[in-house]
Amino acid sequence: MTDRLGPIPPEQMTPQQRAAAQSVIDGPRGALYGPFVPLLRSPELMECTQRMGEYLRYRSAIGTRLSELAILVTARAWNQQVEWAIHAPIAAQAGIAQDVIDAIATRREPAGLSVEEQAVFDFCTELQRDKEVSDATYAAAAHCFGQHGVVDLMGLCGYYTMLAMVMNAAQTAAPPSSAAALPVHPAHEQA
Repeated sequence: MTDRLGPIPPEQMTPQQRAAAQSVIDGPRGALYGPFVPLLRSPELMECTQRMGEYLRYRSAIGTRLSELAILVTARAWNQQVEWAIHAPIAAQAGIAQDVIDAIATRREPAGLSVEEQAVFDFCTELQRDKEVSDATYAAAAHCFGQHGVVDLMGLCGYYTMLAMVMNAAQTAAPPSSAAALPVHPAHEQA
């Protein structure tokens, strides 16, 4: 598979692309990688996207550990190797158990989740699979996180879905990772 929208050499970037790239490099990510490489073709979209992602990844109302769980469920739903390669190790460092990560990778229901983890897993799984969330699942998430947290959870699912779509269409290559690659599944298979 060929990376359709790989890195742009700095000398070939427009001034707007250079400024957008520098804003990502100067932020908490510290480098231009993953979805920001193809998104650089649309510098304004990339800047807006990275600002949203900076909030959702680093400051969401549900916290980093649970945000990483939401990202993994989304990456699995979209068979997104780059998101998985980046976020599976981060999720483990943030306190998501390796057996939970492995279960998500193989599309199994994780065992032993905390109440909050179960709420995130169920909410994100239903939203990705069913394109909606049941009343019971919504109520469980609202009980755990309040309206602010539920909206941030929706935002995490939507944001990482958008990034997955960009990288799947661009065929962005996964970076080296301590995480095993996601098992390959047919594109039509749903989580």
